[in-house]
Amino acid sequence: MSDRPVSIIFGGSGGIGSAVARLRCQQNDQVVVVGRSQEKVEAVGAELNCSIMVCDVTQSSQVESCFEQILSKYNRIDQVVHAVGSILLKPIHLTTDREWQEVMDLNLNSAFFVVRSACKHMQAKGGNIVLFSSAAARLGLANHEAIAAAKSGIIGLTLSVAATYANRNIRINAVAPGLTKTALSSRITGNEASLKVSQGMHPLGRIGGADEIARMVDFLMQPDNNWITGQIFGVDGGLGTVRSRT
Repeated sequence: MSDRPVSIIFGGSGGIGSAVARLRCQQNDQVVVVGRSQEKVEAVGAELNCSIMVCDVTQSSQVESCFEQILSKYNRIDQVVHAVGSILLKPIHLTTDREWQEVMDLNLNSAFFVVRSACKHMQAKGGNIVLFSSAAARLGLANHEAIAAAKSGIIGLTLSVAATYANRNIRINAVAPGLTKTALSSRITGNEASLKVSQGMHPLGRIGGADEIARMVDFLMQPDNNWITGQIFGVDGGLGTVRSRT
């Protein structure tokens, strides 16, 4: 068995997740990219020459099986990133039961399942977990009710897990991005009018890039930064905390 750290990137075939995986491969981790699409994870795996797994993270049994298979293969799990999410922009009175459930399943429930399995398997040696919240969970943004609720749950989950497992050397933090240019946000970023509005909402006058978000995740995964837990890091061009002069 190799003594190199094992990093599992759930959502590793997405824009931010694949950027995180790329950075961890550069750090010589044993990286496992996990996603729901066989085609997409194979593409990332071929690019990075890393391991891949197909898993529906909204199904707790599949998440637990994923952890068990990885532990059986590598005999260790050091780092876990949950870079899974969605975007739903609708006022609450137009949001259907199905849409609400889908947002909660993909953003919050899947994070709960991943963190539960990670904590179960990391207790003996400790480990590091990074989740994704959102700037929308830290201020009121119109038409963000469902996603803001789910991403606010990520903040609560992060803080509580950090308190429960600190004495077992399991660290957990979350990154809260603003709007980031990825395939997931293409319906917004691909529309010139919508993009201009979004850029104006961010005090720095632009939206983020996947690599910018990934670098914060990578920072939290560096061994030298292991005195950080229970923190929510805004990487959002100031959206969550700053109002610029007009």
